[in-house]
Amino acid sequence: MTAVAQLPHAPLSDRARHTLFRRSLTVVVVSQLLGGAGLAAGVTVGALLAQDMLGGEGVAGLPAALFTLGSALAAFTVGRFSQRAGRRGGLAAGFAAGAVGAVGIVIAAVVDSPSLLFLSLFVYGSGTATNLQARYAGTDLAPAGRRATAVSIAMAATTAGAVAGPLSVNLLGGLAATVGLPALAGPFALAAVAYALAGTVLFLFLRPDPYLVSQRLASEVASAAGNAVEGAEPAAGRATSDPGIVAGATVMVLTQVAMVAIMTMTPVHMRHHQHGLGQIGIVISMHIAAMFLPSLLTGRLVDRLGCRTMAVAAAVTLLAAGVVAASAPGDSTAWLAVALVLLGLGWNFGLISGTTFIVDSTEPATRARTQGAVDVLIAIAGAGGGAISGIVVDATSYATLSMGGGLLALLLVPALVRHHATRSTDAAVR
Repeated sequence: MTAVAQLPHAPLSDRARHTLFRRSLTVVVVSQLLGGAGLAAGVTVGALLAQDMLGGEGVAGLPAALFTLGSALAAFTVGRFSQRAGRRGGLAAGFAAGAVGAVGIVIAAVVDSPSLLFLSLFVYGSGTATNLQARYAGTDLAPAGRRATAVSIAMAATTAGAVAGPLSVNLLGGLAATVGLPALAGPFALAAVAYALAGTVLFLFLRPDPYLVSQRLASEVASAAGNAVEGAEPAAGRATSDPGIVAGATVMVLTQVAMVAIMTMTPVHMRHHQHGLGQIGIVISMHIAAMFLPSLLTGRLVDRLGCRTMAVAAAVTLLAAGVVAASAPGDSTAWLAVALVLLGLGWNFGLISGTTFIVDSTEPATRARTQGAVDVLIAIAGAGGGAISGIVVDATSYATLSMGGGLLALLLVPALVRHHATRSTDAAVR
């Protein structure tokens, strides 16, 4: 018996569906509040911890690469699990793995073990992937015209924890030192607790599972129309070939590479110019706030103006971020903050518009699997951006890296023009 078949079969009115949508979104919001605090640790001090343990700027990009590679595996696993058994179990397991990885990083810092650090960073990436995958759970029962808004609400909820984490690095470092832990391990101790709580909330309260309910509703509509039931071959084929999926994946992959590359090396660049942990924490907090806080407005803009328009806005904003970061004086906290705010805002535009492309272009029968596959590409792209960022800065400069990231984002424009042409051709054929 499938997981969908195990759900109650009572008719679901529009009002009942809306109630389930609001309940599911509320649970996702609570989990995102907690999960945001977990993901901020790797962003803020991961590169600094690797630099202290291994020495040299060339290795500073390894943490971002490792936990992003780990998030790729987690995205694939969570997507497949959700396809078969629903969002609840997959998301809870992903957050649990992220918590285990964070604990491993703390232990690695205490015993000064680079090999344990690398393994734990890989596992820690599960929390990052799960935090992103949770945004889809908020859209499963959303009305078609409010999907971007639903994504934006889930993402906006990440803001509180994600901003509080970097702002508290000095406090967490001091607390860690008082109990005999390295100061840079403090944020990862917070991540362990935050991820564990996020997974617990989802496991206990995401009932009934919104994805399973959406599958059942889609199956009932198909049956009433005399079509094949869930999992039919045509839907599976569309899951990998629809131009909207290709466009959405392209938007999110390019914005992820540009954002991760510049973000990863900014703390290292700032410390090289004698900025303290407090200043670094402020800049990264502003960056993360820009990644998530504008989400409510972005979601409404995507619903009203369309995915393509906001994806172009993402490209332009990321280019501006690269230009400002490249030209900002190394000792200027203010200008680096402006650059990182623009970087976060461009990523926000890209992620929400790209996510909406994916949701609008998939059927419930294949949606979770496709979303997981796309997030794998995003994670691999981020890993590449993180890994190459340290090498580029070591060989050239932070300015070169920043300009390169901004110019890379401009590739979104021809990709979107191609998508528009493809959709126009398809419409003409029909």
